[in-house]
Amino acid sequence: MTHSTIILIGPMSAGKTTIAPLLAEKLGLEHCALDEVRWDYYNEIGYDEAEVARISKAEGLLGRLRYWKPFEAHSVERVLADHHNCVVDFGAGHSVYEDESLLARVERALAPYPNVILLLPSPDMEETVKIVNARLEPVLQDEGVDVAAILAVNEHFA
Repeated sequence: MTHSTIILIGPMSAGKTTIAPLLAEKLGLEHCALDEVRWDYYNEIGYDEAEVARISKAEGLLGRLRYWKPFEAHSVERVLADHHNCVVDFGAGHSVYEDESLLARVERALAPYPNVILLLPSPDMEETVKIVNARLEPVLQDEGVDVAAILAVNEHFA
């Protein structure tokens, strides 16, 4: 099966959400931001906000991110099943999996799509991390979150 769907992946603040609607408009395709539609997909398989709060308190940001991983894999599968011939921008975590079974699920879901594009502001990984974290840090400071922890996660995403 041939797909004209274009999937953008990359770390936080790489430009996926900026580029995707512009690309969709230029190509006459629908745009779908996975970060905007993910919650309905998460809820399909029992996402529990109380559990997230418990894990966040006990384990912090990294615990919350680990909890999200099965939900992220499910949302990738579902968004690709529901949206065809469009530009999809993944949230940064939707393409990074340490768990081999979750990674295999996402790889299977992406296999039919020839246009999966890793969007980075530089071909040099160190420069990419500096750029995306410089873009992200002011936003995080305004939100009053653990900036250092999120920037470290973003380096991992890159």
